[in-house]
Amino acid sequence: MLKQIIIILLLSCSMATWAQKKVSDTDLALLKTFMSGAFSSELQAKNDTDFYDIHLHMKPIWETRKDGFWLYVEQAIASALEKPYRQRVYQVTMLNDTTIVSKVFEMKSPLRFAGAYKNTDLLKSLTVDSLELREGCSILLHSRSNGTFVGSTNQQDCLSSLRGATYATSEVVISKEKLVSWDRGWDSDGKQMWGAIKSGYQFVKKHD
Repeated sequence: MLKQIIIILLLSCSMATWAQKKVSDTDLALLKTFMSGAFSSELQAKNDTDFYDIHLHMKPIWETRKDGFWLYVEQAIASALEKPYRQRVYQVTMLNDTTIVSKVFEMKSPLRFAGAYKNTDLLKSLTVDSLELREGCSILLHSRSNGTFVGSTNQQDCLSSLRGATYATSEVVISKEKLVSWDRGWDSDGKQMWGAIKSGYQFVKKHD
């Protein structure tokens, strides 16, 4: 009987540890402040030559909409800021009472919007119905007691054909001063085909 009680207690503790913290509109607003702004991996690149100095900008757009918050996202290598290699639009909403979802959208001819984080007039022609949802590539985020948001894509749902991959995974940790992002591509045998090997990119928030 004592052994059974101990097992029940251990299982209860384990469930409590993995139980997700409830999230609210307040958490969503906090996440918006964390994600909005300019970020750079310059410090990481200086300390480890396996990483590039990448600039990341996330600019709130369509702020009168009531379906979560929307961000224009642009990433570029520091030496070629005028030619971003990734441009996306994120829609961040409540999925349920423990999960926030960041949906990822692509744009047609995205380079015409390059630099829109500093000149939002470039986005005047951009509409929600012109975006294309990247099916299976949404990030599912959870709030942690230490004040961070942690999330990832779901298993092998995010399909990718880049450099011989069949699917991609993304893992993120978002805090007030830093965003860690680890994007990787895998083939059907689980071999990594692209992305950082050691760890995710550490984007430190820049302040004016």
